[in-house]
Amino acid sequence: MRILLLMYLSVCASAGPPFQTDDPEPIDFRHYEFYTFFTSDGTPVETDTEGPALELNWGALPNVHLHIIVPAAAIFPSNNPAFAPAGIGPRAFGLGDIEAGIKYRFVQETRHRPMIGTFTMFELPSGSAARGLGVGKTWYKLPLWAQKSWGPWTTYGGAGETIVKAPGYRSYPFAGWLVQRDIGKKWTLGSEIFYHGPQGVATPQTRPATLVDVGGYYKFRDPGFQLLFCYGHTAIGQKETYAYLGLYWTWGGKPGDAKAMNHFGPPDGMGRSI
Repeated sequence: MRILLLMYLSVCASAGPPFQTDDPEPIDFRHYEFYTFFTSDGTPVETDTEGPALELNWGALPNVHLHIIVPAAAIFPSNNPAFAPAGIGPRAFGLGDIEAGIKYRFVQETRHRPMIGTFTMFELPSGSAARGLGVGKTWYKLPLWAQKSWGPWTTYGGAGETIVKAPGYRSYPFAGWLVQRDIGKKWTLGSEIFYHGPQGVATPQTRPATLVDVGGYYKFRDPGFQLLFCYGHTAIGQKETYAYLGLYWTWGGKPGDAKAMNHFGPPDGMGRSI
């Protein structure tokens, strides 16, 4: 059995945690974000998890931030004969593919215009392909995202392509859109629609799927410290279930101007992003 984590990493790694859809807004210059999180993505063929995983984002330049995720990954084949040979094999746990990325906002938001940006991802082959914990080659995600806010409401989304050149895999499109709202000073809740195309015979996601996810953020006494959560399921296409749970910290710059203190929750992830 050789089911790798392509789908899981691509869906969860291209997201604005805790969601699978990302946004175009980088963190502020000279600010930092840190996440520790756990994610799960399952089909009837296999469930893939990631966690504990560590994510760091750094506002290296105005309108630019750098990103890295170092994950522990696991695979849990269903071992259901109905899905043989893909769903048959041993469980595995270890280091997954490390994700590096650059988020760049090239259009600023105005009263009538959304902000627009991209978040290019590089998935490095640090996970064992032989054990099903990585793809075995570097692969890429090339998205375009847009975002607009009105008072307590924020909406963002976009589309892109995952580029994979490895046996058993195929490049595929993805797209998502999210709406979220601030509820008082502590809560932000949102819902998204997220689509991904078929990803190849080496993955459980051999057919396209459109998922509906709900989730949000809870801000503790310190606005720079938050709980993130999300859960979703397929609405159209191959059966699939997605979940995210994590903690988020932000710091840097002048006191009181950290992004999480004036934004509707953490600005981005990868959670892993697509």
